[in-house]
Amino acid sequence: MANSNLPRRIIKETQRLLSEPAPGISASPSEENMRYFNVMILGPSQSPYEGGVFKLELFLPEEYPMAAPKVRFLTKIYHPNIDKLGRICLDILKDKWSPALQIRTVLLSIQALLSAPNPDDPLSENIAKHWKTNEADAVETGALQFFHSAVNLYLDVCFFLHFLPQNSKCLCVEEV
Repeated sequence: MANSNLPRRIIKETQRLLSEPAPGISASPSEENMRYFNVMILGPSQSPYEGGVFKLELFLPEEYPMAAPKVRFLTKIYHPNIDKLGRICLDILKDKWSPALQIRTVLLSIQALLSAPNPDDPLSENIAKHWKTNEADAVETGALQFFHSAVNLYLDVCFFLHFLPQNSKCLCVEEV
């Protein structure tokens, strides 16, 4: 991490993200801009998104930590709190942001949102309505949409392999 223009806090948070990643979350800064992070989140087990790998981008504005990070999903996702542009409805990214929060907390909160979608505080009204009237069908619709997006993430899964359970295998790696 050679960017001496970065505030010490960002350097420390980045070092921790790289040395002690949260389970199921990978976040690495871009070489060109250390305020921009490439993020991958595994769909939490026993959630509608289990087995999925979701790509996000996270950007730390100049005002960070006084202002919240900017985060959005790059992987299409059928979720009442995430719109088709990948924007996320999460209180700590808006009015509940506090400088005491860290990047790690934000990513864990997004992972938790995948475990427990909140159709009562939606960003996507149509998906929220679908979720409330027929949750099983909404989950199935999301799984189908994810399947189509998964083709685009095929090689990224291999990068993420070390987060998978030991009995899981990546199709792009052959055993010798």
